[in-house]
Formats: sequence, structure tokens, C-alpha cells
Amino acid sequence: MALKMDLHIHSTYSDGTLRPVEIVKKYHQDEYSLIALTDHDGIGGVREAQIAAEAVGLEVMTGIEFSTVYSGGDWSDTGLHILGYQFDLDNGPLNERLQSIRRSREERNQRLLALLQSQGIDLTEDDLKQRPDQTYIGKPNFALAMVEKGIIAAPSDAFRDGHYLESPEARRIKKERVTSEEAINLIRGAGGIPVLAHPMKIKGIGEKDSDEFWNNLGAMLKDLRKKGLGGLECFHPSAEHEQALHLTDLAGRYHLHITQGSDYHGPEFE
Repeated sequence: MALKMDLHIHSTYSDGTLRPVEIVKKYHQDEYSLIALTDHDGIGGVREAQIAAEAVGLEVMTGIEFSTVYSGGDWSDTGLHILGYQFDLDNGPLNERLQSIRRSREERNQRLLALLQSQGIDLTEDDLKQRPDQTYIGKPNFALAMVEKGIIAAPSDAFRDGHYLESPEARRIKKERVTSEEAINLIRGAGGIPVLAHPMKIKGIGEKDSDEFWNNLGAMLKDLRKKGLGGLECFHPSAEHEQALHLTDLAGRYHLHITQGSDYHGPEFE
């Protein structure tokens, strides 16, 4: 029997809508054997999920997802997401850097909220919390709040090109992003495996699925491999079947682990 796994999941410790315990319950009911909680720029929910998983026999791998900026070659300033697995949760340099990133995100959120309010969008800081105990606010939480207030019909409406969270003004409001190389070093320094997330979502390296895209992605992977990248997320909702097969070929070419994940954020985003 094949191992049923999902190595890309978000909880309320980042921009997901289910608590870690609820995620464990869902994946156990769906008969998964292995999952990874990969919250954005944070690891607060991992132990909570692991403790809950022990009772039901589900394995929860240590995980994280860094928002990074690529700093090499012709694609400097290209946004990349780097997943990390099987690292030491207590690693000092990793935790210190995550605290710095969290402070920067909070400042970004305040500026983004002020921008939306200046555009006549009726949102308050309290609206951004879908749960009373919520400590992380990301852009999907803005989108959910706008749905709840009747401003938009679905969370995806907030991310339409040129509108709301994707307006030119909003795009200029950024949180601190570590470089891809720094994220790789932080993960490896904590004993983990860094993996490039959802490569089919990378922007700025050519039209998706074109020869230019694949050639540039290959060159980028070659460079990242030299910097310590250990894997490639080949199976993700953004990759169609033939694209996933092409990605597995690239992973083999550069001796990278192949991973798969749903990028699950909760039932509201299904």
C-alpha cells in the first residue's frame, strides 16, 4: 500500500483556518500516514500537531515555508518559497530570524490595512482575525475578512491582478523577505532539508510552460542546488500532470528529493 502523505499544510499559526489539532484530526480521518505542517515563516504549531498526532498514529514532520527573494543571475528579486523539513525546532539562529520576520510582517499588515482603509474599504484590525486566539495575520486573512464583510464574493477576488491586495500600491507594501540562500542556510544549519515550493507558480522567468520557463527554471535549480537546495515540490495543485512529470525529470537531473503537497489552507479555500 502506497504511503499517503501531504507535505505542505498551513494552520492558524500562519494563514490557515484550522488549528494544528484540527488538521491532525482531518488528515487522520482521511487516512494519511505522513504530513508536514509548513506554516509561513513560523514553527509555532509544529509541536502542537505532533503531540496530537501521537495519539492517533499519524506522523507529523517538522516543517516551515519561507517567503524569499532570489538573489542570483538574471532573476534577482524573483519571489521564491522555500520549504524546510526535519530540522531542529530549538535551533537558535533559526528562531531569532523568525522573530525578526514576524515583526516585519506586523508592520506590513498595518501599512496594508491603512492603504485599504484610505481606498474606502471598511476593514479594521479586529476584522482580520478569524479566531480570537489568532496570532498570525497574512494576506489570506485580509481576503477572508473582506468576504465576511461582503466586500468581495470569494477570497480569490482579493488577489485579482490590479485589485485590492494585488493593486500596484499594495504590491509596493512588502514584508521583510530573506534571500533564498539565507533560508536554505537557516534550514540546513538547523539540520533540515530545504525544498523549492510550487515551481509552477514562479513569476518572472518566462511564460508558464514555455521553453524559456523550463530553461530558466533549470538554470535556477542548478544554482540553488549549489547553494544547498535539497528538494523540489513536483506535485502541487499548480502543476498539471505533464508539468509534474517534467518537474520530476528536473529533480532527477539535479539530484533533488521529490516532494508533494496540497498547500492546504482550510475548507474555506477549497
